[in-house]
Amino acid sequence: MKNALNLFLVSCLIVFSTSCSSDSTEELSLENNEMVIPQSKVIEIEILELINNHRISQGLNTLDDLDIIKGQAFTHSDYMVETNNVSHANFPSRRMYLINNAGAVSVSENVAYGFTNAQSVVNAWLNSEDHKANIEGDFTDFEISAEQNDEGDWYYTNIFIKK
Repeated sequence: MKNALNLFLVSCLIVFSTSCSSDSTEELSLENNEMVIPQSKVIEIEILELINNHRISQGLNTLDDLDIIKGQAFTHSDYMVETNNVSHANFPSRRMYLINNAGAVSVSENVAYGFTNAQSVVNAWLNSEDHKANIEGDFTDFEISAEQNDEGDWYYTNIFIKK
């Protein structure tokens, strides 16, 4: 039932979305008790640890994981699996949700597809200037969702916020 609700909400967002601009005021209207926050998978824990270890190596603060971010990351990874497309679709909605419900003052995300282990996806992000900037950015909290499609391919959504 929750997957059907998520699919319906994502479909509505797609229909009503006209811009990918970060200035959009669209908001995903889910209550925290309705948001799906799955238990962390080993690969997700490893990714968060690798990112925090990298931040430590750069003299940066570590980031705290936050369930409300996990829920938004999961919803997007699930959407990418269902559409079979890696994208930042509906990012303005995730951003506004986290601003309004998690006290975020800035939000950013990294997405990826196809990497088979934590080290490979983190390495790919670190070898990309924009993704690395997010990993090393001025943030306080983060979370990740890694979801597989029926063929076993991984889709990743890593969201960062600053409170």
